[in-house]
Amino acid sequence: MTDTHHAPAEVTLDTETIRVITAIEAEVVAPEQRAHLTWTRPDAGLWAANYAGYYGGTVDRQGTHFFVSDTFGQYVGDFRSLDEAQAALAERLRRILPGVVRPVA
Repeated sequence: MTDTHHAPAEVTLDTETIRVITAIEAEVVAPEQRAHLTWTRPDAGLWAANYAGYYGGTVDRQGTHFFVSDTFGQYVGDFRSLDEAQAALAERLRRILPGVVRPVA
């Protein structure tokens, strides 16, 4: 009798492979299927990103600087304007979560 049952193989992906896969997926997702990125202001000097009901990250104003953290709490950067900071977070989310787009103003 031949054993035809095979155990599923475990696959571990490195960060670069995940980045490449999400970039490929981003190119094939139709724009009308993407979630819209929206912003709320839960406190003075703090903006929170939301996409399809999920937390996307924050922009935190400290003096004249706008510090950005993504959905995973990873530092994105330090920017001189709110627009630059929000655009940077939107771009980060597009790369790591390709279904996210910045809303049309």
